[in-house]
Amino acid sequence: MTPVIADFDYQRIAVDGDVRLNAAVGGSGSPVVLLHGFPQTHLMWRHVAADLAADHTVICPDLRGYGASDKPVARDDATYAKRTMAADVLALARALGHDRFALVGHDRGALVAVRAGLDHPDTITHLGVLDVLPTLDMWDILHGASAAVAFHLYLMAQPPGLPEEMISRSADAFFGYFLDAWGQHREAIPADVRAVYLDASRAAVDSIVADYRASAGIDVTHDRADRAAGRQLAMPVTVVQQDWGAALGYDAAGRWRAWAADLEHHTTSAGHFMAEEAPGEISKLLRALLAR
Repeated sequence: MTPVIADFDYQRIAVDGDVRLNAAVGGSGSPVVLLHGFPQTHLMWRHVAADLAADHTVICPDLRGYGASDKPVARDDATYAKRTMAADVLALARALGHDRFALVGHDRGALVAVRAGLDHPDTITHLGVLDVLPTLDMWDILHGASAAVAFHLYLMAQPPGLPEEMISRSADAFFGYFLDAWGQHREAIPADVRAVYLDASRAAVDSIVADYRASAGIDVTHDRADRAAGRQLAMPVTVVQQDWGAALGYDAAGRWRAWAADLEHHTTSAGHFMAEEAPGEISKLLRALLAR
């Protein structure tokens, strides 16, 4: 059987014309939306979602272009802009009856969550970010030999054609590399879940590349406009990261403080896939965020 989040109801919900998102919904209480990262699906939240569902309505979608959600062809830069993907999340929540909600994202999902917080401060009540920097800061700190750790960002930033061809020809090796290299506890992603991630990614090469390409283009433009305007995240923000700042020579908390006045910044000894490697720690931090 394909793994699912136990006791959650699965729905396909229209968010933007003919684009539908696959979403798992469970629990009751104030709403929390959890957005997955790369190269994963909503299943990465299976432990944290079950915990939070004890007293929250928890919504775990696959982002557009990922998992079992629709994968529209990238006809222009806006198709996979984080602004567009953030609008998807708001439409999803509204369709489920929620005009205001807390939002947590990991990796790619965190970039979508940050954009939602900047664009829709009256809708996002609390913001949680796992193991990422804002797009503009990410490009600022990646330079020289240290940028080798993010080779995939540069590959997928190239014009359409070559990245898709190269990745498609070795999709399992490409996506599996990150599942192996970025985690510290391989058993945290069991074989059946890993198979879901690889199957979903293999079927979504074009849209995944388009998502990353947007982060080297239109997403940077949007971040620069916000920085020039002095725009900040208005809600309580919790950031949880590995200690990449020390490794790459930058002040991670300081970078985030420029975007969020009400910030709590934490480092963790877990690997990149922290919601699967240390779900108890992540649930505790998110509960503290939601109580602020």
